[in-house]
Amino acid sequence: MRLLYNCKKHYLCSRLIIYILTDIIIHPGTVRGELKAPASKSVVQRALAAALLNKGKCSIKGYSPCDDAEAAISIIETLGATVETKEGVLTVTSTGPIKTKAPIKLNCGESGLSSRLFAPVSMLFCNDATLTGRGSLLKRPFAPLMRKAFEQTKLSYSDNKGMMPVHLQGVLQGGNIELDGGGGSQFLSGLLMTLPLLSQDSQILVHNLQSKPYIDLTIEIAAQFGVEIQNSDYELFNIRGKQRYSRESIDVEGDWSGASCLLVAGAIAGNITVNNLSLDSRQADKQLIEALRLAGANVLAGKDFVKVSGGELTAFEFDARNCPDLFPALVALAASCSGTSSIRGVGRLVSKESDRASTLQSEYAGLGLSISTKDDRMLISGGKIKGGEVRSHNDHRIAMSLAVAALRADAPVKINGAECVNKSYPGFWDDFLGAKISGTSSQDFL
Repeated sequence: MRLLYNCKKHYLCSRLIIYILTDIIIHPGTVRGELKAPASKSVVQRALAAALLNKGKCSIKGYSPCDDAEAAISIIETLGATVETKEGVLTVTSTGPIKTKAPIKLNCGESGLSSRLFAPVSMLFCNDATLTGRGSLLKRPFAPLMRKAFEQTKLSYSDNKGMMPVHLQGVLQGGNIELDGGGGSQFLSGLLMTLPLLSQDSQILVHNLQSKPYIDLTIEIAAQFGVEIQNSDYELFNIRGKQRYSRESIDVEGDWSGASCLLVAGAIAGNITVNNLSLDSRQADKQLIEALRLAGANVLAGKDFVKVSGGELTAFEFDARNCPDLFPALVALAASCSGTSSIRGVGRLVSKESDRASTLQSEYAGLGLSISTKDDRMLISGGKIKGGEVRSHNDHRIAMSLAVAALRADAPVKINGAECVNKSYPGFWDDFLGAKISGTSSQDFL
C-alpha cells in the first residue's frame, strides 16, 4: 500500500497540532498491523457535560483530541468550568450550575452532538443563550422537535429557518415533556442530563426513538456521577429532581465509530487488530462486529481488542437504524463483497455532515460501483473498484470510507478534502499511513 498526501499547512491550538491536508492519494495494497482506537468522542462529550454539572474537580482519563471534543471543551469553559490537559487526562474544575445574568453565546464548532446536548444544559447557567457553530453544522436541520420540547419547558425558542443559530430565553422548568425521537437521541440525551438538577420531578414521553444505544450510554454516564434516570422501554423516562452530579474521575473507552473503517480495512485487505475497544460498550457502533461476520470476515473479539482478517466476502443484510454512523464503513465493506448488500436506515443519513446517502452514491459511482436506495434501504452492488478522483464533501466518515475502498481499487484513488478527519479522528491518516499499519511499499510525502 503506497500512500501519498499533500500537507499544505498546519495550525497549533491549545491542546494539539492538526495538519491540514489538501488531498491524499491511496494506492491499492494490503494492510497489516495493530493500533489503539482513539477515545470515544460520544463518551468524552457526555463526560464533559457531567463534569461541568459536577461541583469540584473531575478527571476524564484516556482522552485523545478531536475537533468535536475540543468544541465541547470550549463550551464548558464558556459556561464557567476550567479545563487542564496533561498526558491524556482532562481535569475539569467546575462550581456546578451557577447562573449569570449576562447572555451567553456558545460555539459548537461542527459538532451536532454538542449543539443538541448543551442546548438544555446551558439553560442551567443562564436565562439567555445563543448556540451557533460553523461549516456543515449551520446547514443541518436543528429544529422542529426542539421547539416543541423547549416550549414545554417554558423556554422561548427561535432559530434561523429551522437551523442554527438557536436562541433560548427564560427559566428552564421540568414537568411533563413529549418528544418525537425520530430524528435521533442527541437532544433527548441533553434533557436527560439536565432535568435531574431541577427542583421538580420530570417525565419524558418519547415516540419512535432512534439510536437507542446512545441513550443507554447517556444514562450509564449519568449513573457514574450518581444521577438516576429511569427508562421504561425507551418510551417513558422518569427523572427525579433535586439530584446532584458527583464524581472525581471517569475513564473514556475507545471509539467504535473511529475504529470501524480500520476494522473493515482488515476484512477486505489483510488483517488488523484494534485495541482499546470494549465489548461491554454502550456505543451503538460495536454492532459492526455483526456486519463483519455476516459478510464472511474472520473476527476475533477479546476483552479489549478486535482482530479482523479477510475471508470469502459475500453480500449481507444489516439494520443500521440505531447506528447510522456505520453506513460509510459498511458501504466500503459491501463494495468488496460479491453480490448486492442491503443496509437499512437510509432516512437517518440526511442531517449528517453531508447528505450521506447521496454522497455515498455519487462518490462510489466515481469508483465504478452502483448504489441505489429503495424505501429505507441502501443497496450496494459489490464488484471491481476503479481508481480515480473523489471528494470527501467535508465529511470525515466519507473520507475514511473512500480510503478503505481504495485498497481494493485497480489504480490509485485521490481523495480531495482529507483534512475533514480532524473532526473525529485527527490521527487517522497517521495510523493508516504509518508503521502501525504497514503495507506493500513505503509512504511518500508530496
